[in-house]
Amino acid sequence: MDFIGHQAFPGIPFFAFGGILMVLLGIVALLLVLAFLLNWLWNITIPQVFGLKEITYWQAFRLLIIAGLLFGGPVYFGN
Repeated sequence: MDFIGHQAFPGIPFFAFGGILMVLLGIVALLLVLAFLLNWLWNITIPQVFGLKEITYWQAFRLLIIAGLLFGGPVYFGN
């Protein structure tokens, strides 16, 4: 196997596929860490301040996704 290209994608260097995979794994890891942080912050703040119940990790993950969809806005690449 050469490192110049892949049979299916001859113009893309072979190491680019590993880089793309690492970026995707990094994004997933970041989302999971942010969900943990949201869960922790919610559970130490909201029950004491507003009297609401604590949430689970996966509820925090869903809240993070909903907040991103509602407040994240569209992402434009380029100028």
